[in-house]
Amino acid sequence: MKLMSIDAKKWLVTGYGSIDLDPAKVQKSFDEDDGYLANNVNALMKKNILGTLSSRQTVLGIPAAKTFTRTFTLPAKAEKTLHDAIELEVEQYVPVPMSALYVDYEVIERNKDTITILMSAVPRTIVDACMNAAEGAGLTVSMIEPSINAVARLLEATEEGHLPTVIVDIGPASTDIAILDGSIRVAGALSIGGNTFTLDIAKKLHIPLENAHQLKVINGLSPGARQHKITTALQPSLDHIISETRKIMRYYDERIDNHRKLEQVLIVGGGANVPGIGDYFTNELVMPSRVASPWQKLDFGKLKEPAKHFRPRYITVAGLASVRHERIWS
Repeated sequence: MKLMSIDAKKWLVTGYGSIDLDPAKVQKSFDEDDGYLANNVNALMKKNILGTLSSRQTVLGIPAAKTFTRTFTLPAKAEKTLHDAIELEVEQYVPVPMSALYVDYEVIERNKDTITILMSAVPRTIVDACMNAAEGAGLTVSMIEPSINAVARLLEATEEGHLPTVIVDIGPASTDIAILDGSIRVAGALSIGGNTFTLDIAKKLHIPLENAHQLKVINGLSPGARQHKITTALQPSLDHIISETRKIMRYYDERIDNHRKLEQVLIVGGGANVPGIGDYFTNELVMPSRVASPWQKLDFGKLKEPAKHFRPRYITVAGLASVRHERIWS
């Protein structure tokens, strides 16, 4: 769980912090709202914040793996009955009853013949649990969005995100993949992350997890004496991510009718701290790929910046904290 406070006009970080959570307990809290999330929000705010929080207004990010996001095109005349079209889209493509979801949408593109809709749906139990956790810590929730949208906001401002871009967000336990083209056009997720990489190395090389983590972040996929063994260990998991990325790219190319070519792959998240991973994606996808580093945009002022190997974990929350007020209240 991460928290960050930013003066969005100056890109000035006034406070930030994080706290480690037990994934099994998080899932249980989503299902039962047992107080685990709320207790940890309180602990984070009281004990783990460097600097100060400039506001009690907050924006929450929901992992893409917990959301259903789709972009689709309709005839322009369908805008008059858009709510009915959204319900039909949910019934056809979301494996959860409409009554159990919060659904929101916006028109992201229009011409005289068609409109393009971006729709997101999230199970009510997840949203309610997150809302209760934030409000239990004295925060007022102003906006909720898929975390990948927050990542996109930061990349647009720092990493030539105006280009049609593939985002690969490798978290601790899962990877979110999305296409950014003016807005998020399509998104998906799979349950492989940075912790998976560490386990892969530990099992393949028969070493403790601590040593495996060190090999991952120091040697990684870069040329060296250990490259072959580490690459062999990581390849099955990386190939799953590459395969899912290709599916998302293919969906964009075939289903999003805008004739724009994908230009770059940006890799982010705490699991992206593997030396050489950008070159690996470049070779596999035959597209320029790199680990995004948007930190030149953020001004930490007098605050101590996160250690280099911890910075990727704050990209999502920095995107959440940098949303402009007019985006929330318009």
